Amino acid sequence: MTASTEVRATSPAPGDRRQRRERRHRRLWSLLYGGFNPRRRDVRRLTEQHAQILDWHHPHLLGVALAILLLSCADAFLTLNLLVQGAREVNPVMAGLLDQDVAMFIGVKMALTGIGVVTLVALSRYRVFGRIRVDLALYLSLFAYVLLFAYELRLLDPSA
Repeated sequence: MTASTEVRATSPAPGDRRQRRERRHRRLWSLLYGGFNPRRRDVRRLTEQHAQILDWHHPHLLGVALAILLLSCADAFLTLNLLVQGAREVNPVMAGLLDQDVAMFIGVKMALTGIGVVTLVALSRYRVFGRIRVDLALYLSLFAYVLLFAYELRLLDPSA
């Protein structure tokens, strides 16, 4: 190669808009940015093996996510009421938090539920083992919270 035809790897060509840092490696930024400016509604390549986070999600997932979060709040409230009546917390981690501070119990419960719901919504179109869609876990979580809510209401009922 002569000096005139040599390509320098350190400086981009004039008019080249590529960034030095690969934008596809910034998944958290993409998730946050895409939440406010959704563009990607479907996966690009069906053959890719890694989880693909999309910008746009089905609107009904918002309802499912909100219902799970509201039922989680109701579960915390009913749990505290049941504890006053003499019940005990079965989950040892949450029981330890209750022994320390009630506000910490509620905060950790809401944070863990929120992180779990956001993760499941972000990965809702991903298939586990190539077959089972992740959004099924959202529906199962909602169903479990409905059963738990009904069970706790039954425990609170004095006629039962």
